[in-house]
Amino acid sequence: MATFFGEVLSVYSRAVDEDEEELDENEEDEEIRRELEEKREVNLHWSPEVSESLKSGNKLQCSDFILAVGHNAARFLSVYVLTSENWDAVGHASVWNERSRAATGITSEEETACVFYRKKDNPSVLICQVTCYIAEDQLFQWTEKVFDCLQHRELNVTVLSDSSVAEYKTADYLCYSSAPFLRSLHTGAFSGQPVCQSLEQPNIVTGLPAAVLNHCEVHRIATVVYQCYSDVTGPDSVTMETYKPALTKLSKSIQLDPAPSTDVLRKFVRTTNIQSNLYI
Repeated sequence: MATFFGEVLSVYSRAVDEDEEELDENEEDEEIRRELEEKREVNLHWSPEVSESLKSGNKLQCSDFILAVGHNAARFLSVYVLTSENWDAVGHASVWNERSRAATGITSEEETACVFYRKKDNPSVLICQVTCYIAEDQLFQWTEKVFDCLQHRELNVTVLSDSSVAEYKTADYLCYSSAPFLRSLHTGAFSGQPVCQSLEQPNIVTGLPAAVLNHCEVHRIATVVYQCYSDVTGPDSVTMETYKPALTKLSKSIQLDPAPSTDVLRKFVRTTNIQSNLYI
């Protein structure tokens, strides 16, 4: 640019520098977003035997898939089903989010928050216990990846789910006094008879059970969800027993321990001292 006196000055454009800064910031934001997406990806880790089978293009031959979501549902399976030596741990899922910090490729307590077991004498029976939090943006991932490993023909899915009785909506307040209790929802492909009454409107199923139910409805997989409404937040033996009827119709595939030992119950049930407020 030339001045009135013929002096040549360098042109400085603030707009150009701002555009470059915005471009750099956008690229940096995109990189951060990609890293977060990669970190939040749900990863399945199978045993060498299962991994080899899946890599060969084979899917797990599964007739019954039992999914337990929540501490009482998962510990019910631990106390009444998995206490025998008839089960092998064949895989786990690692999930990272704002409430679950499980890291990929390490052995930790978080890793055991989503574990798959297969029955030794009947490998077509698969169990999964989920006690970790799975974020909303990870539900579809988890469901797609897990069910992509299973053959869908003649597959039956049973979901056991924990829920607080405070979330149960009803005009009959006496229902709260009968907690814990079961309610059910099932897909159109489910031809059996649920062991309890259906979940009444306007109550809904949310989280992983809802994602699984929706996936199975779309793919016409016979599925039933049993949601247990309890007034106890932690692991509780009474709440666990409420799930018993849900597996009675699977007696050919699942054998329940009718009377688990006290040692087993102590291992999986959290006990607290109840203090009276009558005396100080």
